[in-house]
Amino acid sequence: MPHALEKEAQAKMDKSIEAFAHELSSIRTGRASVALLDAIEVEAYGAKMKLNQMANIAAPEPRLLLVTPWDKSQIGVIEKAILASPLNLTPSNDGHVVRIPIPQLTEERRKELVKLVGKFAEETRVAIRNVRRSVIDEVKKRQKDGDIPEDDAHKLSDQIQKITDEHVEKVDEVFKAKEAEIMEV
Repeated sequence: MPHALEKEAQAKMDKSIEAFAHELSSIRTGRASVALLDAIEVEAYGAKMKLNQMANIAAPEPRLLLVTPWDKSQIGVIEKAILASPLNLTPSNDGHVVRIPIPQLTEERRKELVKLVGKFAEETRVAIRNVRRSVIDEVKKRQKDGDIPEDDAHKLSDQIQKITDEHVEKVDEVFKAKEAEIMEV
């Protein structure tokens, strides 16, 4: 029967991997994907809002995204937000919709994207290790307080390390798959 701390570590590490996978969905691979614009925030109505909360986003062609704002008066700020994003996209609008052509990726840009994915992977590994550290600190604290016997504390620490290793391995697998997807010509 897994210990409550083990379950907590597992859940938090799973969330780190989910966040990593979501982050990767916004990295373009040369094909238009509506997830590409998920991270873009627009300053509108006196607050920051996600683009997908202000407009309909569609990919009618493999190399084109269409953003149709629900409030046409916000088309200018939407265009500015897309331009200001780190995606290096150049939107154009006709007063009704924002068209975003997705350019073919150059070899140099592919390598930049792989570096970016690598940075996200490392941040996720660090988050997983931070979860491990905090849970093991909690195990040591409970052992010191007498709530957990020493043998159980060692077993629990070993099990948490095993869970950590499995999650770091998952991050590496996701990274390698995304790298292959990006470098695919």
